[in-house]
Amino acid sequence: MRKSTRTVVGLVGALALLTAACGSDDDDSGSSETESTEATEGTEATESTEADGGDAAASGEGSIWVLLPDTATSDRWEKDDRRFFIENFEAAGLVDGTDFNVVNAEGDPAVQISQAEQAIGDGAAVIVLTSNDSGSGATIIDLAKDEGVEVIEYDRFNTEGSSGGAAYVSFDNVAVGATMASVLEPAIDALGVDVPRVVMQNGGEEDNNAFLFRDGYAATVEPRVEAGEWELVEDVFTPGWDNAEALSIAEQILVAAENDVNGWFAANDGIAGSVIAAIESAGLDPATIPVSGQDATQAGIQNVLLGKQAMSVYKPIKDEVAVASQIALALRAGEDVASQSGDFTIIGIDADGKPTDSPDGVVPYIALTPIAVTADNVLESVIADGFRPIEELCTGDVAETDFCVEYGSTS
Repeated sequence: MRKSTRTVVGLVGALALLTAACGSDDDDSGSSETESTEATEGTEATESTEADGGDAAASGEGSIWVLLPDTATSDRWEKDDRRFFIENFEAAGLVDGTDFNVVNAEGDPAVQISQAEQAIGDGAAVIVLTSNDSGSGATIIDLAKDEGVEVIEYDRFNTEGSSGGAAYVSFDNVAVGATMASVLEPAIDALGVDVPRVVMQNGGEEDNNAFLFRDGYAATVEPRVEAGEWELVEDVFTPGWDNAEALSIAEQILVAAENDVNGWFAANDGIAGSVIAAIESAGLDPATIPVSGQDATQAGIQNVLLGKQAMSVYKPIKDEVAVASQIALALRAGEDVASQSGDFTIIGIDADGKPTDSPDGVVPYIALTPIAVTADNVLESVIADGFRPIEELCTGDVAETDFCVEYGSTS
């Protein structure tokens, strides 16, 4: 059983943004404009006069390192998480490249372990970790803790053999899947098909979140199937959340099903984009097959506006980063997480990566609430929050949609 090094019994982070929020992981199928040079920026060693990580944390010094996983599975890591971490730390008076570093492993677990070792050697007080997989994530946590460096598990939980970080900051990932089902279930029923045939195309099995997302929508799908009201065509995981794999899987499903599919639970916008491409290649209209998604990526929301994707799950990443930054700064200052205050409750997560009602004896889990985004609330959600500006969405074919004609478009 995983045990945390501390038990959090208080509230974390005085962050007013959280009260406004109602939220694998994710790619926008080629829409990412991330520059590779930015992804690797900060990976070179920086000189430090700090002592080892443990001494640095105790003295309120030392650097904070944010280890992001990749740029392939989702454009969020570079376009959103990176910039929000930089904004938060600079607002706190930290200097990029000296007091903090944000690096990206580009999907390579060995590179991420090396980055963690570099952080420890740099005198890091805190590592904020989004791992590529549970095994390498557990290795990083244990390496850091052995050197007295605090670890915040960010967005993804590491379940394989680790003693656990100081806290886990993410969204309520079961609720993410349930949010998908809350939109797709009525959309599928509205098709008027006698027994709709549905697919559950999950994320990568190496990511605990993929199972939690599945738990969320399976709680709707499985009872409908057991009652004979729906038929389950396929329940499949997508290795590495890879979009090329997702496309191949979707194409194979359609061929085997002779194109007879009425609803598709896709675990993120990247997988959804691949599913939509497969549907169109098969000569079908994606508007007639409700498809879910997640991450509110540029391409995902554009597909929603085009009517090709029924919804995406918006996880206010700015709020998630704000919580993680607050905790990282507190740990760097030598403060106990429990001394922080806020308006949200901390739950726990058990050794199997499942949420629990109590934080006692497991890694404290700060679970933010996700939001369903459809064509009806794009303006009030991702645009109102400044997460997806209209000028980013209303391009190309999307500029001709009723939404963009009414609210503004660019050529």
